[in-house]
Amino acid sequence: MAAKNNFRLMAGGKGKSLSTGKKKKGGGFKMLLAGILIAILCLLTGILVFIMNRYKVENIVVEGNVHYSREEIIGMVMTDRLSYNSLYLSFKYRDKEIKNIPFIETMSVKVGAPDTITITVYEKSVAGYVEYMGRYMYFDRGGVVVESSETKTQGIPQVIGVNFDHVILYEPLPVENNDIFQQILSITQMLDKYELVTDKIYFNESYEITLYFDQVRVRLGSDNLEEKIMRLPYILPELAGKSGIVRMENYSDESENITFESDG
Repeated sequence: MAAKNNFRLMAGGKGKSLSTGKKKKGGGFKMLLAGILIAILCLLTGILVFIMNRYKVENIVVEGNVHYSREEIIGMVMTDRLSYNSLYLSFKYRDKEIKNIPFIETMSVKVGAPDTITITVYEKSVAGYVEYMGRYMYFDRGGVVVESSETKTQGIPQVIGVNFDHVILYEPLPVENNDIFQQILSITQMLDKYELVTDKIYFNESYEITLYFDQVRVRLGSDNLEEKIMRLPYILPELAGKSGIVRMENYSDESENITFESDG
């Protein structure tokens, strides 16, 4: 007796395919490839986390800045989140200096340790400034105008009493007597020596000098300047809060003639 056939044909010739119990070819390879990719991704993530933690900038040393504060200098260098990674900075500023910043000749960034960088600022040599057409024109020790700004800089004196009819950036101030810049340099050096900061340096028609310290004006004349300036650290504290003129034109080692004329 013939065995019965248990298979049934489905209407329309369509039906479910029979499973052979075998996996599709290539499935194991895809799983292996996915595992490798995940492992690589985990490795790269681990490396990235290590770099971010190992080279995170914690200490920033700023040197040579006068015109700009420490925070302002840091802001010029650390321009994005990556900038707080010393490894990134070492590549970004390798053999490269930061330029085209007002009052700054150049800046360099050095990585001293994974968590420490040093920013060295080389500012332009500025001796004083004059006002011209609503701006402050800063000049160097040779009288060359090195910067034009709308901002006053503390510690740099305004020079008044000198005559000029135009100002051109990066060219010398067109004054009648160029020796005046050597005098300004000498005065600023002496003021630094005795730790004094003057607001203004005034030259009259005879090139006699008056220094302004807030409301106190000190008339130095034109000779024995250092002998007179070295006396100021002893005189000025006694005149704090006062307004008037200190007369030192005739002061010398032989004749210590100093008087104060109050404005009020």
